[in-house]
Amino acid sequence: MNEFPFELDDFQKEACKIIDNGNSVVVCAPTGAGKTVIAQHAIHIALKENVRIFYTTPLKALSNQKYNDFGLKYGYDKVGLLTGDTSINRSGQIVVMTTEVFRNMLYGTNLGSVADNLNNVKYVVLDEVHYMNDEDRGTVWEESIIYCPTNIQIIALSATVANCQQLTDWINSVHPKCELVNTDFRPVPLRFYYYDSSQPYKLLPLLTPSGALNNKIKPEPKPWGRNKNKKNQNPVKNVVSNLYEQDMLPAIYFTFSRKKCDEQMEKCAGLELITNEERERIRSIVDEYIAENYYLANNKHIEYLYCGVASHHAGLLPGWKVLVEKLFQEGLIKVVFATETLAAGINMPARSTVISSISKRTDSGHRLLTSSEFLQMSGRAGRRGMDEIGYVTIVGTPHQSPQDVADLVLSDANDLESRFSPRYSMVLNLLQRFTIDDAKSLILKSFGYFSSNARLAPLLLQKEHNQQVIDEMDSFKCSYNLMNKDLIEYNRIKNLYVSNRQTCKTIRKQEKNKKRPFSQDFLEFEKTTKSMLHQMQEFECDKCKFYKKHMKSIELLERYNRKQNKLLKEIELQKDIYWNNFVNHKDVLVEMGYMKDNYPTTQGQIVSQIRAENELYIAEIIFSNILEGLTPAELASVICSVTTEDIRGESHAQLPLSKKVRKTLNLVKDIRRKLDKIQKNHNIDDSMYINTFFAPLIEMWVNGAEWESIVEETEFNEGDIVRVFKRTIDILRQFCTIDNIPDWLVFTAREAIDAIQREPVNVE
Repeated sequence: MNEFPFELDDFQKEACKIIDNGNSVVVCAPTGAGKTVIAQHAIHIALKENVRIFYTTPLKALSNQKYNDFGLKYGYDKVGLLTGDTSINRSGQIVVMTTEVFRNMLYGTNLGSVADNLNNVKYVVLDEVHYMNDEDRGTVWEESIIYCPTNIQIIALSATVANCQQLTDWINSVHPKCELVNTDFRPVPLRFYYYDSSQPYKLLPLLTPSGALNNKIKPEPKPWGRNKNKKNQNPVKNVVSNLYEQDMLPAIYFTFSRKKCDEQMEKCAGLELITNEERERIRSIVDEYIAENYYLANNKHIEYLYCGVASHHAGLLPGWKVLVEKLFQEGLIKVVFATETLAAGINMPARSTVISSISKRTDSGHRLLTSSEFLQMSGRAGRRGMDEIGYVTIVGTPHQSPQDVADLVLSDANDLESRFSPRYSMVLNLLQRFTIDDAKSLILKSFGYFSSNARLAPLLLQKEHNQQVIDEMDSFKCSYNLMNKDLIEYNRIKNLYVSNRQTCKTIRKQEKNKKRPFSQDFLEFEKTTKSMLHQMQEFECDKCKFYKKHMKSIELLERYNRKQNKLLKEIELQKDIYWNNFVNHKDVLVEMGYMKDNYPTTQGQIVSQIRAENELYIAEIIFSNILEGLTPAELASVICSVTTEDIRGESHAQLPLSKKVRKTLNLVKDIRRKLDKIQKNHNIDDSMYINTFFAPLIEMWVNGAEWESIVEETEFNEGDIVRVFKRTIDILRQFCTIDNIPDWLVFTAREAIDAIQREPVNVE
């Protein structure tokens, strides 16, 4: 640990000592606490011992940043980068990669054998391991930990989560000798403020010294009645002015809308936040950067940089965001208006963070931020070695009370939850290497299965309650020591007697009115009914005063037995949900000929190498030969359509599809219809897209259109277009690397990739 020119904190020393002792470690610490130092210690040892270390991150942008950081620190000759679309020095001693790439290496498919991939690797850093919570991609972290050879030390770095001990215990169960270092220590403590629009010229401390809500804070008025025309509905200028006057800049201002990020940036453009000297430095850096990235020369946000403000969100071009990050790191941008994605590890240290609301809109409506989401954003405040205090300001809104904010600030972090979800490629890769029994044991090693008791807790609680009711009803004491079955039989006879007696009365009345004699059948029916009365009277129940109470207990018992049986089935289903899901995917593969005798067929081995939302969907499109004869532009257009998720929100004008693409997509619809039917029969709901909105745009682009003409054809942000184009490249690139793909498809895919990969799409 002597490699650092500063004294390490206690938790850093403890983690480094665990690594020195040859054990794996989970480090759970607040954002900004200095977890990267622990990874750097492992890098130092790896370089000293001439072994290799992998450093994984959840995001390409974060991988790129770490690659540059390590390259500058240790020398680019020692550092490699693997992000799916980038491969630099893959045999380097320090290789930075996305976690997906590391998982794929462990499968040993088109990236080479597992032994070659992990040659001389002693350490793997899993940065931002709390991404295991991610709905779409969390599975990758679990797979990486399960399949990682036990001779490799895992260094798992996580933001604060409530169940870090459970996470460590699970890792220990699949990757022995793992220890936990858990701390709430922050080198730069946080101080929380509240913006109350009734007191616009100051920021109020959120909490009293005792930790209670500051009673000087008033709730925001509801936006109706006399307040509906209130001028200061958006307080961003006041908040930023307060931060400037109290020397609390630079700041990251978190907003949960791209549009509002841009709007708020524009509102603050008139504030004097920077000096003339700083403005000249900005101009110099911007001019130099644009000289190298000329496509940004007409970016409409340039003028705001010279005011010391910027926005940062997924709708912006990657190259533009790099410029914003660079200026912010230099201390020249004083406020960056960002969506929450900026909280995910990108190195943009700030003195303050502002959180515009503690609720956000999701696909299922508005909801409050979770404690962990709030901690991630607020934790960006406070620059180590530069600030004594980090400041967090929460803006009051009519949709939240000040007490709601205080409760969130004081709440503990959320539990880390499993998102483990078997897919076709997982099934094929596991059964290519293991028997069905071994595959099951691996699936049952998932964090989801390990933590199933917590996940099943509500169901188990309901089961316990049901059983209490059942036991209570079952223990009803009959005064005459009769069994429940006796009472049920009595009740059956009684109900039948009451019904038959009413029928007899009705027939007698009808026949009497018509002055007809009673038939022999009726007289027999009446006689049988009277005999039922005698049967009833033979039961003690007929004169028991507890009859109704006993009967009610039996009805309740039957109802709860039905509920309990249904619940027990659900518990069993949930307990084995991962294995059942695995088996369902396997059964689809068997039915479609991709697997036989629990082993992938030749075509199944091809599918095992595909990485997509639904690998089988892409495979069926390949094997159908409907892509044959397409030009590079047409191929890109079709692949773009089947890899772009459905567009939510407002509808937009759309260019027409070219004739060949339209015909091909009609054939794709037939494939989707067939696969959808088979998947539903096996309780699988894996996504299959046909979204043609961007298809004509990528066809124009491959055919040589200028970027400006592409942007003019859509209301979508440039960043959205780039992201869709890059996702298309990802699938096209797989066509070029997986085994046994027809040569004509490989050649066409390569031409399409080359045509798509030009500025600004090829800029990271």
